Amino acid sequence: MAERRWSHDQSPFGGEATGPNPPDRGKCGPKRRVLTEGQGIPMAIVVAGANRHDMTRRAATLDVVVVARPEPTAEAPPHLCLDKGDDDEECRQVAEPHEYIPHIRSRGEEQREKREIPGYRARRWVVEVCHAWLNRFRKRLVRFETKLETHLALLQFACAYIVLKRAGVIR
Repeated sequence: MAERRWSHDQSPFGGEATGPNPPDRGKCGPKRRVLTEGQGIPMAIVVAGANRHDMTRRAATLDVVVVARPEPTAEAPPHLCLDKGDDDEECRQVAEPHEYIPHIRSRGEEQREKREIPGYRARRWVVEVCHAWLNRFRKRLVRFETKLETHLALLQFACAYIVLKRAGVIR
């Protein structure tokens, strides 16, 4: 299972792949879009300016997966859990060549099922866990790097640390 979602960062000095964030009073910053597996472990990360629309980075996120996926089978097809913002035909067309089955939920649908079905666990919220883990790295919480390569390298280092920590290699 994989998920995607944007998270906004602060970037007081600007730099590559930043832009004015409309909901945040036009403050300059980047967005990061993360693809995770079912437990919240990051598989891919893409950075874009905060003024870029979410749909512009869909295919890029699925293209930069650095972890080898198991071959999809009929018994275990890969799922892509998305929120209502990705509910359009273009999103389904992007997921198809990557052999994902898109699951697009409306805003209150998972909360309703959680109340009605005992033991129900919301699937798309695991990406929020990944963003919370990434926000624990103080060096990258506020972006002071103006070069995109440096910022992306710090994010990838944080993702590698999360993977090793979850695997029990690092204590």
